[in-house]
Amino acid sequence: MPLTATPAPGPQLLAPRDHTLILIDFQSQMAFATQSIDGVGLRNNAGLVASAAAGFGVSTILTTVAEKSFSGPMFTEVTAPFPGQAMLDRTSMNCWEDTGVIAQVNEFGKDRIVLAGLWTGVCIVGPALSAIAQGYEVYFIADACGDISAEAHERAVQRMIQAGARPMTALQYLLELQRDWGRSETYDMTTGIAKIFGGGYGLGITYARTMFGASEGGH
Repeated sequence: MPLTATPAPGPQLLAPRDHTLILIDFQSQMAFATQSIDGVGLRNNAGLVASAAAGFGVSTILTTVAEKSFSGPMFTEVTAPFPGQAMLDRTSMNCWEDTGVIAQVNEFGKDRIVLAGLWTGVCIVGPALSAIAQGYEVYFIADACGDISAEAHERAVQRMIQAGARPMTALQYLLELQRDWGRSETYDMTTGIAKIFGGGYGLGITYARTMFGASEGGH
């Protein structure tokens, strides 16, 4: 029998309330050695992800490694959308081995984990493989991660995909949370984030609105 299509999203698409986002080690010392993505692009994409998560009310963990003694503060682009939220500082490179982080994961109680941070081959691979081994569904935001070389980043990405993790991008994350321009309650927020962090797409939104009052979905 032929399939019958229905106007419903696929189960692998993310929604704001179905996952926990862990933003990991977006810190100065980690960024200094990152070469797989330029610093401007990294900070932009990290800010996009953080702003999207905060705007949509995603359960979010901010975690650092050796903040006071070595690695320095987390990027303001990441912390600003979460005013007053405490950083969970660790000694472990793999945040999934930290009792404070895991206590927060368990408190949120979501079966899906989304990861972004530095470095891809250490601080993202570690929790990705660990969470998958414990039965979690794992996504990672590839262009909001970075490593000491393109080779290191790409090998880490391949390793996570081979283990079952799903890659996505920062802008994809924002638009997947919105997913329908008819959702007027988050329309202005989503396009506002895109105008700041969305590169050429954000410029296009500004241009269309300014020049002829156009907008997605007729808003």
